[in-house]
Amino acid sequence: MSSSSQEVLKSFDLLPELEKRQVASEIIRRTFSLNREIADEAQLEAMYASFAKEDLDLAEEGMEDYGRGLTVEDVQ
Repeated sequence: MSSSSQEVLKSFDLLPELEKRQVASEIIRRTFSLNREIADEAQLEAMYASFAKEDLDLAEEGMEDYGRGLTVEDVQ
């Protein structure tokens, strides 16, 4: 993963939960609007829920990186 991708993920992790959902919804909407229209908000919510495990894994990975960074700062 590129460093810019990692920075985006780190900044995403800092967002409040509501804003994370809004960003994820917009990404999904834009991704699928090129191929087909999303019928309704319920369909979008179902699609978002299908990515929940991956999102959680990425968030936990980001928190581990953040924790390591804090540890390094404390040592310095």
